[in-house]
Amino acid sequence: MGGAVFAADCRARLAFEVIANRWDSVVVHVLGERGPMRPRALLDRIGGISPKVLNEALRRLEYNGLVEHRRYAEAPPRVDYALTRAGTALLGPIRALGAWAAEHGDAVLASQESHGARRV
Repeated sequence: MGGAVFAADCRARLAFEVIANRWDSVVVHVLGERGPMRPRALLDRIGGISPKVLNEALRRLEYNGLVEHRRYAEAPPRVDYALTRAGTALLGPIRALGAWAAEHGDAVLASQESHGARRV
């Protein structure tokens, strides 16, 4: 990371933007855990996500080159989603964030609670 860290053209900033969405990392994690999946299977596996929000996440992930959708010439038509090489490479950092959350999540939640309704 040469130059000004986190400048507008910084690649690290790009990475943060890619994983900033609440659901994108979850979708990548599930696809990494289970392999290619159909949208209905993703909905069943990921709790609390609507079909619309899942579709938006999949489109965003595809736009960013992290997932690819594959169409099959079957009747009825079938589509599934799989991680690309870049998406698979993102699993390590996502798992590291998950480990951080497991270790420090209680402290973060306690701090949020101690600050009450005050938001940053």
